[in-house]
Formats: sequence, C-alpha cells, structure tokens
Amino acid sequence: MRWTWKAGDHLKEFGFTPAQLALVLHAENPDYLHFNDMQLVGPNHWEQEGDKRFAPGNIIVDSREANFIAILNPDTGKVVWRLGPNLPPRGRKDSPAPFPVNQFVGQHDAHLIAQGLPGAGNILVFDNQGEAGYPAHPLQVAAGSRILEINPVSNQVVWSYTGQNSGGAPWSFYSSFISSVDRLPNGNTLIDEGMNGRFFQVTPTGEIVWEYVSPYTGEAPTTGEGHPTRSNWVYRIQPVPYDWAPDGTPHTEAALTTPPAP
Repeated sequence: MRWTWKAGDHLKEFGFTPAQLALVLHAENPDYLHFNDMQLVGPNHWEQEGDKRFAPGNIIVDSREANFIAILNPDTGKVVWRLGPNLPPRGRKDSPAPFPVNQFVGQHDAHLIAQGLPGAGNILVFDNQGEAGYPAHPLQVAAGSRILEINPVSNQVVWSYTGQNSGGAPWSFYSSFISSVDRLPNGNTLIDEGMNGRFFQVTPTGEIVWEYVSPYTGEAPTTGEGHPTRSNWVYRIQPVPYDWAPDGTPHTEAALTTPPAP
C-alpha cells in the first residue's frame, strides 16, 4: 500500500458546526460522508502563480452526503482548501453570473478544468440538489439540478447552467443522484443527467446542440412492488478524442444537419 487516508481522522477539518459534527459522529448510515469523486488536482495556473493549495499532486474530493468539496495534501493528510458544507441558501432563482457560491446539495464529479480547456483552473461540478446534509435537506417538489463553474480563489460562480437556460422549467434538467459534467475543447459543456440516462452538450449560452438518451436498461438497485425495476441510469460519461479508439476499430460517420424549423 503506497498511501492511505481516513476521512474519520479529519472530521474537524470539514467545516461542520458543533451540532452537525454531533450528528455525523452518531450517524446511523456507515457511508456518512459518501465521497463520490477523488482525483488529482492536476497542473493549473493557480499553483503556477504561487498558490500551493492547488499543487498538481494534491487530491480533490467531494462529499455527497455532507455537501462539501475539499482539496487534500497527500503528504500531510490535511485539508488545504474547502467549499461548503454551510453556504448561503439558494433562492428561487440564481442571479446572473458571477455570483457568490450558494448552497449546493448532493453534488458529484467536482474537478478542476484541465489546462488548455476554456475555464482552465475553475472547478466544475454537477450540483444535483438531491437530498443530503446534516441535518438532511429534503428533496424539493419542483427541484432542478445545476452545473456550476466556480473560481476556487474568489468562490464566485462564473458560469452556471439550469434547465431554464435552455428555455425549460427547472425540473427539465434534474438528476437527484449520480451524474457528471465535462468541459469540451470548443467551450461547450458535456452533461450526464445520470438518473435519466440523458447526455447532452450545451453552449455557454445554454443552447442544447447535441442530445442522446440511452436506450439500454438494466435492473436497478431498487425494486418495485413484487417485480424488478429497470432503469437506464448512467453514473458517469467520459469524452474521448475522436482518434482514441485503436486503428482498425469499426465505426461509421453521419453528417449532422440542422433540423427543419417547426
């Protein structure tokens, strides 16, 4: 074993209030933090400009259950940067970006946008707005998920996406669990609305320029009334370069055309 780190040894570094920490320490759920993402911070301009919190070898994690994103120094095990868990409440509608980060809930896939991509160095995260927190935040009747692009030094949201950015209701884009997001070289953002097996690409202005819903289903972990439940859930998707597949891999191409006006 080359390296090990135990979240339970660092509970006082995650920003819990004393009351929240008491709930965490007595949580019945053994998965009381549920880290759903862990990856290297990677090369970035913050560290190159002298901010050692963002050293490429540091590790970024996010806790779905406790609503925080953190960066760890693997040499010391200490939390060197953190956002959440206690942020200003989110109103009915966000202000236009930039705006201070408000409460994300049950988030997934927090990572620094890689060098060479638009927004490099900012944190991109799928804000599920699912049920999470100590005490737990209940699911909303008309919930909607968000994509947040956050400047990790100013803690300002510099770009965001909701269903309303594409002309829909808040709940037209919603996955209360799983899901992922990636920035593409052309500046668009690729989103996995995992609960519904829906993948789509949006421009910076929120226009949906590509969309796919997975037709593949399997038995879900939950069961129905006396019969299996099937779902097309997709935990995460990963964009790859066009030439990623080995030479000789069978494939076909089809030109995309603009659909006729309704």
